[in-house]
Amino acid sequence: MMNQSKHRFTFEMTESPYSLYKEIRSIHPVYKGSFLKYPGWYVTGYQEALTILKDNRFQTRIPLPETTKKYEALKKIQSRMMLFKNPPDHGRLRMLVSHKFTPARIEKCRPYIEKIAIDLWNDLKNKKKIDVISDFAYPFASLVIARIIGIPDEDKDIFRGWALNLIQSLDFTRSRRSIVDGNNTTLEMLSFFKDLINKRSQSPQDDLISELLHQEDKKLTEEELLATSVLLVIAGHETTVNLISNSLYCLLENPKEYHKLIENPSLIESAIEECLRYESPTQMIARIASEDVELNNVQIRKGDHVYVLIGAANRDPNQFSNADTFDITRIPNPHLAFGSGIHFCLGSALARVEAQIAIQTLLQSEVNIHLETKEVEWRNLVGFRAMKEMYVHLYDQSTNH
Repeated sequence: MMNQSKHRFTFEMTESPYSLYKEIRSIHPVYKGSFLKYPGWYVTGYQEALTILKDNRFQTRIPLPETTKKYEALKKIQSRMMLFKNPPDHGRLRMLVSHKFTPARIEKCRPYIEKIAIDLWNDLKNKKKIDVISDFAYPFASLVIARIIGIPDEDKDIFRGWALNLIQSLDFTRSRRSIVDGNNTTLEMLSFFKDLINKRSQSPQDDLISELLHQEDKKLTEEELLATSVLLVIAGHETTVNLISNSLYCLLENPKEYHKLIENPSLIESAIEECLRYESPTQMIARIASEDVELNNVQIRKGDHVYVLIGAANRDPNQFSNADTFDITRIPNPHLAFGSGIHFCLGSALARVEAQIAIQTLLQSEVNIHLETKEVEWRNLVGFRAMKEMYVHLYDQSTNH
């Protein structure tokens, strides 16, 4: 393992990362390696991960170190995203946006989110076979985030391609081709959102962009609003889609838990929390040390890259009993799927509600759902846990098979 190639590391991180996480953790929960383009510290221990995420000496950074002008648009938009800001800029941006995503605010959205899920499922449930990701999860996430941001219905279909391109440019497996594609996508999105912001400036609607434009106190600059809009498109699609599909996959792979949830729908909240822990949509978070820091008897130097393996921390047996067992009644469940500290996921309340509604809609219908194959194919990403497709067969409950 110490001499593991980048190719093998990427393959195992993509297909089946959990045995690799164990192997790294068995050496040290804060392990120095060079699996990715940049050598650094790979953190697999829960307490160590939590410490790093809460310690502002470990700073976030944009994923693109390249200086070439070819990626200028992508670099600029990333540098203005809240996700890649450190104090004090991060706190100012988060304060201006966070109150739009409080649990109470998101709960008010529940009725129309439920309607979106039901309408989509009603169009699918009589089919014999569907791809949960392309036929349900992506359209569902697209419609929800479009409604919240203020995207006209006729434009929502272009968002899937945008989200797919941009997430690839953020991942550690990115190629020059994916960065170029991400830059081109960014230019398209900037043009789109500049036009939409201009329209909402002249004629406000009941949506997020209008609210952010017309706040009475401090406001985002136009560049910050553009970056926030692009970030919400990525987060509102990619991680939510993966949470929904990963959750259904976990349940179908664990029939006992699947039937437990069908028989007791009130377990939906703890079930989604366990899905977040067991197959975390975000598997890795990168930080860089702004000064020398000692952690668990290792010395991390200023400038060192630190890779917090969220998927590993969420299965650390020192934190979770029976860590590799999927248990929808697990309480407490202090997973790190949404991060921790000042960068705790702004959209966590929305993602939770969307996943709860999506899974309840699928499981509480008159249809039995079965995986077409257990050999699902995972996308070539190491920072995210995402299937390429997830085909399932649908059976009427009265049908014997």
